[in-house]
Amino acid sequence: MAANVETMFYTRQKPWHGLGTMVQEAPTSKDALILAGLDWQVIQKPIITEDGIPISGFKANLRETDNRVLGVVTDRYRTIQNHDAFAFTDSLLGEGVTYETAGSLQNGRRVWMLAKLPQRYIISGDEITPYLVFMNAHDGTGAIKAAMTPIRVVCMNTLNLALSTAKRSWSTNHVGDIRGKLEDARYTLLYADLYMQELGKAIDKLNRQKLSDRKVYEYIDALFPLVDNASEQQKKNLQRMKEEVKVRYFEAPDLAHVGKNAYRFVNAVSDFATHAKPLRERANYRENLFAKTVDGNAMIDKAFDLVKAG
Repeated sequence: MAANVETMFYTRQKPWHGLGTMVQEAPTSKDALILAGLDWQVIQKPIITEDGIPISGFKANLRETDNRVLGVVTDRYRTIQNHDAFAFTDSLLGEGVTYETAGSLQNGRRVWMLAKLPQRYIISGDEITPYLVFMNAHDGTGAIKAAMTPIRVVCMNTLNLALSTAKRSWSTNHVGDIRGKLEDARYTLLYADLYMQELGKAIDKLNRQKLSDRKVYEYIDALFPLVDNASEQQKKNLQRMKEEVKVRYFEAPDLAHVGKNAYRFVNAVSDFATHAKPLRERANYRENLFAKTVDGNAMIDKAFDLVKAG
């Protein structure tokens, strides 16, 4: 993991194995830029061969503080500087926005920031707080992405359900009119309140959908299907994951007040998908998990689809 996280800060609780600089209070964008180690510019330079022949159509993205090459991009690529990303989220969220965490991955190739939205929602008795995640790649391999991610406060589970009635994310590539595209993002993400309203309706419906224990077992089997010709180890791994979800559904203290219903099941799966360690702990698994706050988590969406289908 240390090889993937270059610089970062976080507030109060240690994320990602405790790497980075801890601060007591979430800072504003000016301080966050410095605390996260993101107070640098991306510059572009032409590429030439060793014998001096220019390579047309391509440029190198460099970090100006140390001339580290972040990636090779085409002439059409348009940079979004780190300070521009903070300025965008400041403008979108309004005066007084503070940042929970931000940082640099893969030696500056990728950067992210996470800001808490000022609204507070109580949905079916649960406090759910929306966050804005902004991710950017300076190496030419990824899009600019922004998403609103609801977090169930009591357990820090993500509830970024794929709703057909409201959008929660936006992305675009680094070509064309970047400023105009950021304006599009502003209009998309201003519908965050609509998403939360629709999420509230979905959660209320899940709460009313009672589940028998047998149905829960069926859903868990559907989440972890056994492949053909599975080895004994694969069977053991599947069984272990199934048991972990069962424990979260039947025994999690934060779900003790929730009846045996579809909302409880989706939360149990979210808790597993958000917090359980993988069977094989690769160096960048937490980075990939964090990326799912933007892209969505396929396991949580599958659980949601299962209960919707009845």
